[in-house]
Amino acid sequence: MSAYFQYLGAMIVEFFKNFGAFFAAGWKLVPSQTERYNTIFKTYSGDFGAGGWVMWVVFLLLFIGVLGAIGFGLYLLIRKYVKFCKKEIEKDELERQIGRLNYELYQVMQERDKILEMKVKSLGIDKKIPPEGQEGEPSEDEQTIEELQSRFPKLTHVDNVYRGKDMSIPEVEGLTLKDLCENFRNFAASQLGLYYTINTIRQLFAGIGAGKIVILEGISGTGKTSLPYALGKFFAHDAEICSVQPNWKDRSELLGYYNEFTKKFNESEFLRALYTSLYRQDLNIIVLDEMNLARVEYYFAEFLSILEMPNPNEWNIELIGSHDATDPKQFKNGKIKIPQNIIFFGTANNDDSTFTISDKVYDRAICLFFDNKGIAFDAPMTAPMVVPFAQMQRLYDEADAKYPCSEDTLQKFTELDDFVIKKFRLAFGNRILKQLKKFVPCFVACGGTELDAIDFIFTNKILKKFESLNIGFLKNELKELKQMLIKLFGEDTFPMAHKFVDNLIRMS
Repeated sequence: MSAYFQYLGAMIVEFFKNFGAFFAAGWKLVPSQTERYNTIFKTYSGDFGAGGWVMWVVFLLLFIGVLGAIGFGLYLLIRKYVKFCKKEIEKDELERQIGRLNYELYQVMQERDKILEMKVKSLGIDKKIPPEGQEGEPSEDEQTIEELQSRFPKLTHVDNVYRGKDMSIPEVEGLTLKDLCENFRNFAASQLGLYYTINTIRQLFAGIGAGKIVILEGISGTGKTSLPYALGKFFAHDAEICSVQPNWKDRSELLGYYNEFTKKFNESEFLRALYTSLYRQDLNIIVLDEMNLARVEYYFAEFLSILEMPNPNEWNIELIGSHDATDPKQFKNGKIKIPQNIIFFGTANNDDSTFTISDKVYDRAICLFFDNKGIAFDAPMTAPMVVPFAQMQRLYDEADAKYPCSEDTLQKFTELDDFVIKKFRLAFGNRILKQLKKFVPCFVACGGTELDAIDFIFTNKILKKFESLNIGFLKNELKELKQMLIKLFGEDTFPMAHKFVDNLIRMS
């Protein structure tokens, strides 16, 4: 056994002594080395014994295994290197193809400009900026050229459509918010066969006066999308209905995006409708149909934040960072302004195919819930109305001054707030109180009562949050809430709130 270890030591010494020569020979044993290893083996092998031979076999197998592992490792390294080289070659090839496509695109653009120039010359049009003080309607061909050259062809087309047009609208004499509600209800019934309760119409117009976002929620087939559609027909300016898609995740799905390859902005219909409202003097309606097919707080997040700013002059949406002389006329440093004469409607179904609308969205909107189909009634034939938005805004301002929330009602509402905080750990918040003070005067001016307006806000802003609570443990507290409503506001008041609480109690 000791002879084996002497042999092993001699072999290791000899191996490292000839290590350099081994690699210099291309990983091959030179004849002199081979003879030396044979001599060492013959010198000690005769005295190995049984144990020594076993150790010799084990060492031989380990040596072969180490050589195999080294070889396999080298194979993997070479394989990775080959893959890396292949990817780099493919990357270089892609860069060459992109460069070639860019060059071909440049040539196409040059050819297009030449063709347009020839077309202009053949028509005898001198495409120059008119002298100062000489303005006029450009020809149809000039408009087409401007749109093709612009990074925003759809918005530039809007510029050309409204260029030189007088968009002023005369006011409707003697108009009131109550008249608007009654006329619209009769128009929808007589002209479109759509039937809504007068209270729903009052909530609609009061919601328009209280904010810029109105959510129409409820079961399918109850006339949610038809309501803003009918409102657009009533004001003789069709609503823009934009269908929300389930894959919408950010603002680019809503507004569009700049294509670096074509150097054009892919404009959406939503953006075109938003830009068009800058030229108009009436109410502009944009509908996000099935808005909760995607998460509203994702694709509509920027609008939710901007519409909260107290100064409307700061309601600006940035579309592009750089400025170009061909950009649309209403752009300012790559931004467009959200005008005051616009209202965003959103329709929402509550089923398994949709997302739950978060409190962040509900708190910023006025929500109307549709739970049954309209009941037909006889209505006089009513024509559409063309009303300037400035007149509507003045009516809302006059309602705010004439029908403010009474101090007694606000005090009772504060007591109700304290009760809800104590029993349910839910607070109204300043935003809801602000909406309340704007909604109530508008609702009263539309022909409703102050308590019905308070009932609507309390049910849709506060009680709706109860759906997220564990109602099974709050049955007694809900009964106490009903008694509190009666104590503060009296019997036969707050029908919406009592109905909602009764449903919660049954569900518990």
